[in-house]
Amino acid sequence: MTFTEWFLFFLVVQVIHFAGTWKLYKKAGRQAWEAAIPVYNAVILMKIIHRPWWWVILLFIPVINVIMLPVIWVETIRSFGQNTTKDTVLVIVTLGLYIYYVNYVLDVTHIKDRDLKPPTAAGEWISSILFAVVAATLVHTYVMQPYTIPTGSLERTLLVGDFLFVSKFHYGARTPMTAVSFPMVHDTIPVVRTKSYLSEPQYPYFRIPGFENIERNDLVVFSWPVDTVNAFQQYSDGKYYYKPIDKKSNYVKRCVGVPGDSLSLVDGFVYINGKQNQLPERAILQFNYLVETKGGRFNPDNLYKRYGIKPDEFRYDGQNATAFLTAEAAEKFKNHPNVVRLERLIMPKGTRDPRVFPNTGKLDWNIDNFGPIYIPKQGTTTPLTIDNIDLYRRLIEVYDGAEIGIPQEVTTNGTQVLINGEVVNEYTFKQDYYWMVGDNRHNSEDARAWGYVPANHVVGKPVFVWFSWDTNAKGLFNKIRWERMFTTVSGSGKPRSYLFLFLIIVAGWYAFSLYRKKKKG
Repeated sequence: MTFTEWFLFFLVVQVIHFAGTWKLYKKAGRQAWEAAIPVYNAVILMKIIHRPWWWVILLFIPVINVIMLPVIWVETIRSFGQNTTKDTVLVIVTLGLYIYYVNYVLDVTHIKDRDLKPPTAAGEWISSILFAVVAATLVHTYVMQPYTIPTGSLERTLLVGDFLFVSKFHYGARTPMTAVSFPMVHDTIPVVRTKSYLSEPQYPYFRIPGFENIERNDLVVFSWPVDTVNAFQQYSDGKYYYKPIDKKSNYVKRCVGVPGDSLSLVDGFVYINGKQNQLPERAILQFNYLVETKGGRFNPDNLYKRYGIKPDEFRYDGQNATAFLTAEAAEKFKNHPNVVRLERLIMPKGTRDPRVFPNTGKLDWNIDNFGPIYIPKQGTTTPLTIDNIDLYRRLIEVYDGAEIGIPQEVTTNGTQVLINGEVVNEYTFKQDYYWMVGDNRHNSEDARAWGYVPANHVVGKPVFVWFSWDTNAKGLFNKIRWERMFTTVSGSGKPRSYLFLFLIIVAGWYAFSLYRKKKKG
């Protein structure tokens, strides 16, 4: 829905509200016209139901408003004496329209000094849980979101089993675009494994201003741009499911190309504007190596403990092997008594791989030698030709087009490029784009496979590892990566754990709480 459509919808809601409540306003000692003024009517309603004015703000926060509306409906009828379970069920299942019955049919009286405390213990529990959900949803949506590293695309920078906190406010929180969704979950409700949202209606895209821009080499969590073509991974029905932008699967990669860059890969290393990209100190690249051996055995535990080689990253046929290694691990591993030679596996320049973006098979590009490619910047104009249109087709049709409500169809006719049937020679981009790649260069599905990440797909910035679990280690104690707990994601030097400091703070707070209780007693 566009802003205009949402504005018209808002006006319709105001008319519905006025028609269903103006008599109740009068019975509460207010004027009928006060039920008709947008926003002001909500402030007055809070006074009528004896709730704080700031509840009005919650009614305008996406996702939170879906939780709050049923609360307001129930509170409204209870303020006029309709307190039974039947009344509560009716007002909820009729989506608030039961208020019309109370307004026009019943002879009700406003309860000026209504007791706001729930009459039963169950009601008090429900009230507490409800507002805990509201508070948690606010934090989850606009401040900080937990995230788990599921794949090894950033090994050995971020590890499989790392539990992160992702900041929404560094780059600016993206307000929810899906109007109706289950709180505190992403695209699927756990256990029942069903969609957690309604695809329509959709709010227009909006991002609260942040205090940082995405810098080159930042780690970024984003909505996977092409996640509209497959069924939900949790489902087995094989059906097609469209995913709105904010319900696409979340990925985390390193942003190696920012708007305006010219990017290429040479033998697996990123070059920006002709110069090799200098990664931060904590970024650790990993490549696939061919291992020529003497034919002896390898101890899996020894491989993991000494060289960091996971069982699923070491393929050995009894004579030769392949392994994912960092440069440091490769230097150590080549001295293994069963290793004759190590060679980093690189697809030669000019070798064509149709699996890489733009997935047409026309370019002599592969995952190691790729580009150059331009990273579009909002407001910049780029020439469009029959030779480069495949790089920008999806950007024009989907990211700058269908996903923001602007139909744009790209076609070609001989050597001409057409948008919506009109011949064009250039195109001005409507938003910024980024190029996201994994540090584990040979074990990462990233921009080399599916292309650009639009600015409206950015979710946030990983800032903190609060827990880390190693499935390959043996023993419960060893599975916890203690040295990674409570470490910052970015920064210089090796990650430093603040677990001990955290435990001191928790212990201090607990001791202070006991002291206060004892003093009051």
